[in-house]
Amino acid sequence: MLRHDLVIRARRVLIEGGFRPCEVGVTGGEIAAIEPLGAELEGREVVTLGDDETLLPGLVDTHVHVDEPGRTEWEGFASATKAAAAGGVTTIIDMPLNSIPPTVSVAALEIKRRAALHQVFVDVGFWGGAIPGNTSDLRPLHEAGVFGFKCFLLPSGVDEFPPLDAGELERDMAELAGIGGLLLVHAEDAATIAHAPPAGGTRYNRFLASRPHAAEDIAIAAVIDRARRTGARAHILHLSSAAALPLIAAARRDGVRLSVETCPHYLTLSAEDVPDGATAFKCCPPIREAANRDRLWEGLLDGTIDSIVSDHSPATSDLKDLDHGDFAVAWGGVASLQLGLPVVWTEARRRGIPLERVVEWMSAAPAAVAGLARKGRIAVGGHADLAVFAPDAGFVVDVARLHHKNPLSPYDGRALRGVVRETFVRGERVDFAEPRGRLLRRGAA
Repeated sequence: MLRHDLVIRARRVLIEGGFRPCEVGVTGGEIAAIEPLGAELEGREVVTLGDDETLLPGLVDTHVHVDEPGRTEWEGFASATKAAAAGGVTTIIDMPLNSIPPTVSVAALEIKRRAALHQVFVDVGFWGGAIPGNTSDLRPLHEAGVFGFKCFLLPSGVDEFPPLDAGELERDMAELAGIGGLLLVHAEDAATIAHAPPAGGTRYNRFLASRPHAAEDIAIAAVIDRARRTGARAHILHLSSAAALPLIAAARRDGVRLSVETCPHYLTLSAEDVPDGATAFKCCPPIREAANRDRLWEGLLDGTIDSIVSDHSPATSDLKDLDHGDFAVAWGGVASLQLGLPVVWTEARRRGIPLERVVEWMSAAPAAVAGLARKGRIAVGGHADLAVFAPDAGFVVDVARLHHKNPLSPYDGRALRGVVRETFVRGERVDFAEPRGRLLRRGAA
């Protein structure tokens, strides 16, 4: 009998959308065999899970801001990928900002790769950026292996990553349609926000009013219109406004090549519960009302929303303006990379949604958006990216014990269900001491 590098035996292994008692054999970093429990696969190392544990495919988080180099005090590759592994995330794709330089040219991509090399604990890929004036850089970046391109339709918050206007958006989408590329869009309409009431002070409802539903809805309509005209693939980032769901569903029925993500904070937090001055909750687009949150869950269940990813966008305490709690001043971003699975699972189980649906949204679905064919599922021939998860275990979030570089999160003190006990990347247990992750390239991942 073939002797595998690793065999994991468990009563509950998530395979093809359901849990089964199985043995998983791993050889050379790949899943080489899946057999019924009791098959007695042989391995140099054999791991038997407890009765309270499940074996899941490692999560794939396609929306992570690792700010190294340039703003490494916000987050770095070592800290971010340790946090990912601790949360059962085995693959991340890094956003092209807020590092310096942003990933808007092949030269900048190589700087980013050199910064990440030899310090990642999970597999890491990279998005490129689409900004004014770099249309000619898109094809070379695509050929260099980025997974797609992110753009903004309003100021991003950092000067080195300016937004596209309507003409630039269409021009870049036409360019990407010709090379089979993907455009990811931060979809908020600048003019709508310019005419909204200004944010300011410690009252969360003032900040919420400054980023209305209409800003997302109008911007998403513009993206759909240009995707329809150019034939390009487009992806809506961090959907917050449930009012846009009918528009998205109609576009997809018409054949527009559109995918959509949302984030744990939009599914589990609500505007009504954000304390005044609690700038850890600030993000853009904002956390909206509880009724809106319920409709986002409906969008997941009916397939209008494809995936759940973190939009991990950390910052230092001074940038979050913790001393004053002014929502107009504070940096917008939620730190949650390590907590995504238990955060979403806690809310999903309260709603009667099974764990296998949660994992599909957080693993296979984002892998499909990025074209990571060998990740996101437990299947023979796939990468042996695996997480041992105890769904009924509980814990209380203590930000001081997270691997994120800055101990700031709106989930601090929150009681959650689900504990990640071990994580394997390509069949190797993450030990948080030796970084064994790999850098990924589109088409070779």
